[in-house]
Amino acid sequence: MEDLWSAVLRMGAVWLALVFVLIVLPSALGISLGISEAYMWALVKTLEWATIRIEKGNQRPPPQKPKSPAPNGIIERDKTPMEQEIARLRQTDFEFSDIFYFCRKGFEAIVEDEVTQRFSSEELVSWNLLTRTNVNFHYISLRLSVLWGLGVLVRYCLLLPLRFTLASIGVTSMIVGTTLVGQLPNSRLKNYLSEVVHLTCSRILVRALSGTIHYHNKENRPQKGGICVANHTSPIDAIILTNDGCYAMVGQVHGGLMGVIQRATVKACPHVWFERSEMKDRHLVTKRLREHVADKSKLPILIFPEGTCINNTSVMMFKKGSFEIGGTIYPVAIKYDPQFGDAFWNSSKYNIVSYLLRIMTSWAIVCNVWYMPPMVREEGEDAVQFANRVRSAIARQGGLTELPWDGGLKRAKVKDTFKEEQQKNYSKMLVKRGSVG
Repeated sequence: MEDLWSAVLRMGAVWLALVFVLIVLPSALGISLGISEAYMWALVKTLEWATIRIEKGNQRPPPQKPKSPAPNGIIERDKTPMEQEIARLRQTDFEFSDIFYFCRKGFEAIVEDEVTQRFSSEELVSWNLLTRTNVNFHYISLRLSVLWGLGVLVRYCLLLPLRFTLASIGVTSMIVGTTLVGQLPNSRLKNYLSEVVHLTCSRILVRALSGTIHYHNKENRPQKGGICVANHTSPIDAIILTNDGCYAMVGQVHGGLMGVIQRATVKACPHVWFERSEMKDRHLVTKRLREHVADKSKLPILIFPEGTCINNTSVMMFKKGSFEIGGTIYPVAIKYDPQFGDAFWNSSKYNIVSYLLRIMTSWAIVCNVWYMPPMVREEGEDAVQFANRVRSAIARQGGLTELPWDGGLKRAKVKDTFKEEQQKNYSKMLVKRGSVG
């Protein structure tokens, strides 16, 4: 038994030594040995071969990319205004047939509404040899099934232990490093060491996800004293951005491991964490954020104004609070490639442990990050208009669909104001045509 334990310990020591020398140390220094590039090359070639096999097996041309927002083609929406739509149904000013318009809109919402689609994983054009497949894939050939089985072994028996080891090293280093730096008095040295710790640990965590990130327009990277605003797909969005620069995070205080990380990092970096009761006080939140932005020596604040994770096909309504603070806004668009792994976190379906397991057993996390020119609030522009302008810019850059809906509809009922808006539009139409009064 002692010989068995000693052999296990030796194997563990060798494993950790290889991981540290080949991955952790190069990540900390910001260099690459070419292992990730070789892995991605082999992965792309494998998926290309699998796609060709599927197309030959189906004996049909490659499936076209589904149209948004109607991927299954059941609903083909008409953007005609309410007044013109109802006018087609009747000749007089008011008829009971007006109800048909609202019935059709109701059926469209039930069958295929624009909101709930954004809280489910994006449908793939072709199979990526992961468990979640697209609806067009069926059994094709024995070779393809064997390749899928080998992929399962690679992902769960090699990649998962490797990524778990790297994640453990990254999180532990973050907690220990920020705790030690936090003991130093406030100075430029402390700020410098804090940035080094955050960058180093973020790079290790990105390697734990087999992350391949392409940063564009780096000259537009957020500057100190500013506010970085980005679309939100996953909790790893913060890691993706911190891999290329440091930010002050804003969020609610958590318990468990996340709470330990928050308490450690806030000692070394001016993150802004709020208690649950404080988050409900909008004026308090705005005050603390304004104080942070007013200090031009502090790191830029990173904010996700959607307030919840969207499946990376769309950008939903931005909460106006982030745009009432003042200062310069630095928009950032993040677009993940779902071919290699689904980065979207459906928090109503998966807890954080299940989500991380799905991420760490995917092939890789591949994404593009676009830094966009800074934007400021124009004269006569209110916070809502400014938020919409920034959202439109991010949607255009990332190739995402822009939707006016509140992401809070993910868990909450539709607000009465949305219902009342349709009622007001209909009543105005009747008054205008003389049907009322």
